[in-house]
Amino acid sequence: MAGPVSRLVQGGVTSAQGFLAAGVHCGIKQPPKKDLALVFSRVPAAAAAVFTTNKVKAAPVVLDMERIRAARGQAVVLNSGNANACTGEQGMRDAREMALLAAQGLGITEDLVYVCSTGVIGRVLPMDALRRGIPEAVRLLSPGGSAAAEAIMTTDTVPKTAAVQVTIGGQMVTVGGMTKGAAMIHPQMATTLTVLTTDASVAAPVLQTALRRAAEVSYNRITVDGDQSTNDTILLFANGEAGAPVITEPGEAADAFGAALAACATDLARMIPRDAEGGTKLIEVTVRGAQSEEDAYRAARAIALSPLVKTAIYGRSPNWGRIFVAVGASGADVQPDRMSVRIGRVLVAERGGPAGEPESLDEVARYMAGDTIAVVVDLGLGKAETTMWTCDLTEQYVKENAHYLT
Repeated sequence: MAGPVSRLVQGGVTSAQGFLAAGVHCGIKQPPKKDLALVFSRVPAAAAAVFTTNKVKAAPVVLDMERIRAARGQAVVLNSGNANACTGEQGMRDAREMALLAAQGLGITEDLVYVCSTGVIGRVLPMDALRRGIPEAVRLLSPGGSAAAEAIMTTDTVPKTAAVQVTIGGQMVTVGGMTKGAAMIHPQMATTLTVLTTDASVAAPVLQTALRRAAEVSYNRITVDGDQSTNDTILLFANGEAGAPVITEPGEAADAFGAALAACATDLARMIPRDAEGGTKLIEVTVRGAQSEEDAYRAARAIALSPLVKTAIYGRSPNWGRIFVAVGASGADVQPDRMSVRIGRVLVAERGGPAGEPESLDEVARYMAGDTIAVVVDLGLGKAETTMWTCDLTEQYVKENAHYLT
């Protein structure tokens, strides 16, 4: 018998019961851009997290890695415009002060507050701005989460929010979230700043397992440019306010919650390459027919990362040979004479060579004028498959990153 079905609904980080949020301008960025967000649970919550595996970690990441050991949380304060990374002991002091200021304003203990930062690396935080802004964010907490999602944007062009509902133990529970990211995006357990919230009641070990699995099929399946940030963090809080039975072990309820969490995370993650710096197209890369999931991932990752593939798609060029080249160099087990490639619905290559008539490439070129491009590669060797999402590579990406500081 199939388990409960989750469904996407309109909403975001405050869609789950018992969560409030705020977003304000405090002075890190030029006015009127919002640059400080706060998310708060009315009651203490179970907490889980995944972090960047980059060995160069920002001060907020180091602090949060310490605090997540207790698997509890109630708030997270986030700033944009300054990463507080590569800032030494001063950076750690500033991250702790941010948490302390939020805790004092909220009337909770400091160890229940997490900190996230995003922006330029190597600059000390303007703490006077944060000392003004954090009390203001506390004052403006509300059930609306759109301002908070706006406040964590850097080069994002739109705020990114999502929510999912599912019935567990006869009670409707909600998973909501907000995310940011447009570049320096590459899978390594987290590729963004993301806050996820739920009013489900989930024991901490189950919550952490569910988050890792959700990250694996969502944030670990997106890439923009192959670079991984010093600040990547996904935080998940479960406050139990829906009144559903506590999920304490694997089983149907844990599976239902995990599916809802994965659906929310995937919806959010796809928004990142959709809004990539300089990007004009979301590219969905599916590799099937692999001998193992690892081989499928290696091949999909190589295609999604290839500048030659990404520029060809930007130029509406159905140059499937570049896809073959990327797969062949991926490290996956490949037999070229068994490979096939589809771009959209058109089979452009099979058995290691061209497929169909030359006119079919004209049809592909017309399809590639759209803003969502599907590439399907069948290795013809097994049953494993995976999907990744990336974007095209344009002149605008080079311009934005050539002048990021100037």
